Order: sequence, then C-alpha cells, then structure tokens
Amino acid sequence: MTQDSAIARNVAPLAAALVMATVFLFLPQVLNDGDTYWHMATGEWILAHGRVPDRDVFSYTQAGRPWVAHEWLSEALMALAARLAGWAGVTALFAIAMGGAAWMLVRRLSLRLGGLTLITTTVLALACMSGSLLARPHLFMLPLLVAWTIEMLAARDADRAPSLWFALLMILWANLHGSWVFGLVVAGAFGLEALAEPNADKLKVLRGWGLFGLVSLVCAAITPHGPAALLFPFQVTSMAVLPHITEWRAEDFSHVSTFAMVLLATLFVCLARGVKVPTVRLLLLLTLLLMGLQHIRHQLVLAAIAPLLLAGPLAEALGHEPARPKPSRALLAGFGVACVLLLGARLALPLQRVDGLNSPVAALDSVPAELRTQPVLNGYGLGGYLIYKGVKPFIDGRADMYGDAFSKRYFQAVEPDPVALRKLLADYRVAWTIFTPDDPVVALLDQDPAWRRIHADPYAVVHRRVD
Repeated sequence: MTQDSAIARNVAPLAAALVMATVFLFLPQVLNDGDTYWHMATGEWILAHGRVPDRDVFSYTQAGRPWVAHEWLSEALMALAARLAGWAGVTALFAIAMGGAAWMLVRRLSLRLGGLTLITTTVLALACMSGSLLARPHLFMLPLLVAWTIEMLAARDADRAPSLWFALLMILWANLHGSWVFGLVVAGAFGLEALAEPNADKLKVLRGWGLFGLVSLVCAAITPHGPAALLFPFQVTSMAVLPHITEWRAEDFSHVSTFAMVLLATLFVCLARGVKVPTVRLLLLLTLLLMGLQHIRHQLVLAAIAPLLLAGPLAEALGHEPARPKPSRALLAGFGVACVLLLGARLALPLQRVDGLNSPVAALDSVPAELRTQPVLNGYGLGGYLIYKGVKPFIDGRADMYGDAFSKRYFQAVEPDPVALRKLLADYRVAWTIFTPDDPVVALLDQDPAWRRIHADPYAVVHRRVD
C-alpha cells in the first residue's frame, strides 16, 4: 500500500464525517422542507402529553381520524433538541446522525479501497445523498442502515450468521422511521447468498440466518402501534396519490441531475474495469436501483448500500489490497477539536426561521388573528408550517393519514380544476387561502371576484373570501 493510499484511508472517513456535519450545521437548505415543522409539532405534542398520538390532533378536515405516528421517536428527539437549543439544536442532532453515518460508510470502504478510488467513491456516494439532506426523520435511518449493512457484510466475511444482539437494533429503527423494511430486505439477501454457497451447511445457515430474521421481525413490531405497524410501510407505498408528492415521484431524466451523473459514473467504471458483483448482491443492487428510479426518496438508500456492496468487487478489479487504517492520535485529536469548534459555533450563533421555501413567515403574520381560526385552504408544502404555528391546516405532509380519496380530491382542485375548486371551497366553508406564488390555483383565485389578495411575497400569497 502506497503512502498516498494510506493517508487517504486514514483521512477520508474523518473528512467525510466533518463535511456532512458541516452541511447540516450551517447550510440553510437542510431546513427547507415543510414536513420538518409538523414533525417538530408532533414531537412537542408527545413531550407535552407523555404519549404517542393515535388520532389526528392538527388538521380541521380530519380531526380525530386514526393516525399511525410511526416516526414518533424521531419527532420526540427533534422536539427535545429544540427545547435544549432551539433550531440550532435540531441541526446539531442531524449533524451528529449524518456525520456518524458518513464515518461508518467511508471507514468500511477504506478497508478495501484507497487513494483516488476511495476519494472518488466517497464523493459520489455523498453527492448522491445530497438531494435527501433535509432535517426530517428519514435521516435517522441512515446510520442504522449503514451499520446494519456493515454487520451483514461482516457476517458473510466470517461465514457466520449476524449476531442476535444486533437484531435488537430493529426496535430503535422501527420507532424512528418506517425504512426498517430495508433492513429485513438486506438481511434476507445476504442470508440467501449464504444459503446458495456451494459447500454451505444448509441447516446451519437456515437456523442462524432464519433465527436472526425472525428476531428482527419481532423486534420491528415492538412499537406503540403493535404488530399492525408492520403493514404500515406497505400501505403507504401502495397509495395512488404518491405521484403528486415530489419525493415519491420517479426520477426525471429530462434534465441532468446529480443522481444521473453518479449513476453514469458508476456504470462507466464498473463496465470499463470489468467489475464482477456476486449474483445475489447484484440482484439486491438492481432492486434498490429500480426503487430509486421509481421513487426519488429511495435514492438515499441506494447511495448508502451500493458503495458497500461494490467496494469488494471494485477493489478486486483495480488491484487494491485490503488494509486496516489506523489514524494517528494527532489526526483523531484534530478531528475532535474540529467537531467541538463546529458544534460550538452553531450553538453560539442564533438560528431563527425567516421567510423561505415552505416557511411563509411574513405571509402568515399578515393574516388577522380572527381569520386564522377559520377554515383555510393551503398549499401541500405549507401545511407543516401552519401546524407549527398553531393553525389547523386543510392538508399537510401526512398523506398516509389523509388517505387517497381526500388527497386526490385536494390535488384535483388545486392543480387546478375550477369546478372542483369551487366545490371544495364551498364544502369546507374556506375563509382564506395560502399558497406559494407558482401554485396554479393562485391565478384562479385572483380572477374570482369572491376572493381578494391580502398579502403577496416571493414565498406565499394569501387570499380571503370577501362575500
């Protein structure tokens, strides 16, 4: 192993952790998701009431409707961080999660890859994650998914079943985010690979991997919602209204995206250098790729798992030797100091939410107090902010709770269909509306004499009924 390769293997994991932590601590865009607000409100409700809500407590259109708050633990952690240090505390919480995930991912890659290959792989993996870097519960999944996949790889390398103690991680995972299903998929793939080995002790493999899978499934059912929560991820992915929601849309190759460039670069290297991926792992990769193409939100899962699966075959194709990086004490000390300084700087600098994407601060402030208590029709992405400010929305990011029929009617009305819009406004006795300026419904309301603009800025337009 050359000196340059050794330096890269020691530095890359720490550098990746610092980069991801810095992004979350200081990049405003990580707070540009309206769902962050209702997650925060849910967490605050949990802390205030000491229990997990099982009914809608936020909207006026679905008040009392059954609701599976499957990300309750993530939301409680977010609210607790906000209580301790405001929005800076929230960004610090996600910085720790993302920094830890990046360190584990690149640390594992450095065992097989070095030099420019390791650096390039790290950059491509982190770049592919960039579109999902938002302060929402789905990011708590990332360190768990990376750690889980590393354990599966370690089990296969040692020709053993995963540790049953590791299955307990499912309890934490299932209460943080619904992506725990991917853990079972990954474990199942590696178990199948172990069973397919020519000289494998089939009974031993079935006993070891089967028991691990069973214990993992039982642990995933340990949530406030009980075993019924096991069906929740599948119910969500089967909803017909998903194409209306940005993160659930298919990848659009009509323009060049970061995901497209990373995918092309990976295919080029693998095809040009004859990278050979074992059959079962290749099937797993293709399955994750298909999901990433179908739904943008699943590209984060692909970005986390694909490098781990490709590292070994890529190392063999490029002639990289395995190594055990040992960063010096000085390097670790420098990393620790950098972490403390970054965290201290974030907590010392005030972080206030101002007008921005999905944060209509001035627009909502312009609405008279008595009008806020009356029924509103809002943009889908603005519902979270309304909840956070104590206003009951028409709809918000909890599409699973609102259901297909209600959500379909809403999207049909605001896309807009003039007839459907007028009926929706009448049926729910809507007194005011708030949408982003580029929402098509804004122009329709401007032309309707029954409605009058009372506020407009680059982030939101407010109308009120005048008849």
